[in-house]
Amino acid sequence: MSGRSGEPHGRAGTAPPGRGSRGRTTAATAHAQPLAAPTGSPRNLVLAMLGFLVNFWAWALISPLGAAYRERLDLSGFEQAVLVAVPVVVGSLGRIPVGALTDRVGARVMFPVVSILTVLPVLFVGLVAESFAAMLVGGFFLGLGGTAFAIGVPLVNAWYPPARRGTALGIFGLGMGGTAISAFTTVRLTNAVGPEAPFLLVACVLTVYAVASGLLVRDAPGRVVPQGSFLARTWATARLRATAQLCVLYAVGFGGFVAFSVYLPTYLINAFDLTQEDAALRTAGFVVLAVLMRPVGGALTDRYEATTVLAVCFVGAAVLAGVAALELPLVPVGTVAFLGLAALLGASSGATFGLVASLAPSEKVGAVTGLVGAAGGLGGFVPPLVMGAVFDVVGDYSLGLALLAVVCVLTALFTRGPVRRHARAQRAPA
Repeated sequence: MSGRSGEPHGRAGTAPPGRGSRGRTTAATAHAQPLAAPTGSPRNLVLAMLGFLVNFWAWALISPLGAAYRERLDLSGFEQAVLVAVPVVVGSLGRIPVGALTDRVGARVMFPVVSILTVLPVLFVGLVAESFAAMLVGGFFLGLGGTAFAIGVPLVNAWYPPARRGTALGIFGLGMGGTAISAFTTVRLTNAVGPEAPFLLVACVLTVYAVASGLLVRDAPGRVVPQGSFLARTWATARLRATAQLCVLYAVGFGGFVAFSVYLPTYLINAFDLTQEDAALRTAGFVVLAVLMRPVGGALTDRYEATTVLAVCFVGAAVLAGVAALELPLVPVGTVAFLGLAALLGASSGATFGLVASLAPSEKVGAVTGLVGAAGGLGGFVPPLVMGAVFDVVGDYSLGLALLAVVCVLTALFTRGPVRRHARAQRAPA
């Protein structure tokens, strides 16, 4: 390399002849001609989705058993809400360092590490914890499973070109179905086999995935590794205008989904006197629909302006939350309202990450994902606490659902205003 100009020797970037020139030619050529951007990797996309799914399955183990824990541990409505919400908040905040670490060391390392570490709290909650305090400790560390989201997004983002990222990230988002698997199976396994059964099953699945991901996951060639300390990189990412805007959108969209997925069983039991198993199955239907709509939302952003897709989702969610606040009969009006909310919140989650793919710098996708994912999880932490507190005081949930409607309206206006202007400004130079 030339000392002053920093350009390779020679017109074609080759080293001068002589001893060792072959090695220098290879290095110079590799430096001057970086690898072409990957065009996609179905294998890594499927592995990322499965990692998201099995870790979210673990993350959601406490929620379907919330009513059972309330009876067994003699909890108040607020304490029950805290119990099911603790994994959510920890899993959300944990996405910040996990996303940054994924940018640094890659998903090939992070997926097996996070998966195998999540086995420990799964076994603790299922086999050891026998008090409210112990359950809180177990739930705290169970939140680690929720951080897998921040590993998969940068992996998929790096493997797919911009024109296909919305769809690819939407397919990755099918991993949210882990919460549906938990809702479908946890109570049934507990009743049919025993209280330890769902936890032992999930621990085994996590272990198998940890081994498989360590052997099969590959980071994209030419992956940009960020430099500098974790705190400096996180602060620089947090200062990005796109990060703040995306955090708001995901806090409402994905946060609303998380809130319903963890608290809907409790809501249905308290508001409509359903059995625990019936409430769990209906919640699973909510989650499945939301999961299926996530790739739809991502795919729509490949064809239409992402901010338009998001605004439509939030306006529709506001209308349906208002209908749900009236607490009309569960069949058919209440069911239609909640399924509609599932579809729109799921689509908005996919559309938000269609926007992340276009706004976030490539070397900061993991860090941005961590912060945005944390905001989404924290958005799901607050509503269960509000709903539980409202129910303890006034005996119904109407006020909480009305507040959700108001928040969705404000988010739609925010999307059509500042977010849309920023997105268009980002596209203008290109």
